[in-house]
Amino acid sequence: MNEKLEAFKELLEIMDTLREKCPWDKVQTIESLRNLTIEETYELADAILDEDYPNIKEEIGDLLLHMVFYSKIAEEKGEFNIADALTSINEKLIRRHPHIYGDVAVNGEEDVKKNWEQIKMEEGKKSILSGVPRSLPAMVKAYRMQDKTKQVGFEWENKDQVWDKLEEEIGEFKEVVNSSAPKERIEDEFGDILFSLINYARYIGVDPETALEKVNRKFKSRFEYIEANATKTLEAMTLEEMDALWDEAKQRL
Repeated sequence: MNEKLEAFKELLEIMDTLREKCPWDKVQTIESLRNLTIEETYELADAILDEDYPNIKEEIGDLLLHMVFYSKIAEEKGEFNIADALTSINEKLIRRHPHIYGDVAVNGEEDVKKNWEQIKMEEGKKSILSGVPRSLPAMVKAYRMQDKTKQVGFEWENKDQVWDKLEEEIGEFKEVVNSSAPKERIEDEFGDILFSLINYARYIGVDPETALEKVNRKFKSRFEYIEANATKTLEAMTLEEMDALWDEAKQRL
């Protein structure tokens, strides 16, 4: 524990020094750091998918630096300091885990999640969905909203009902595509398909964002194989020729 505390203390001291002496660090604001923080978060997400623990360690450090940076700027403005932020999360964790720090009994993970959402509402949240950030990627946001509303019983009884809903949405989409419906209606129906498919993924224990990213990576590696092994320019190749290399990539990669 002492080693961890000393390492965090050193980070705080380095932040104080950089904020005082480094020309770049001195001029940063919470607004200028925002996009950099988003970038660092995605770099951590990439490292997690790769199960690259050396990079995970590095990216965690980068994000910790950003949290300390935001707190330092807030402290300079007289808003709060890092101790206030840590105290806030400590109190929240204790308050929202009454099965650990109180006398509430739970039967598993789902009970914990339900209690968490109930406590949030008791704390004054106006909606169970208020904790879902507006800037989340749409697929992640859909998954989180579905998971949160599940905690209050807004949920299909089984995955077969969800699949039936998905097929219904596909049927409605086919109808509007084959009609003279405006683009907005087609877009709306396509969105319904995606939302239902994400819901089905949740029912069968698949993270749709992770699944799609793995497919993206697979597509990228196979297409790059085509580029690397093509005997002429891609523009000069037929689809059949490219498809043959694609099948070859499936075997080799």
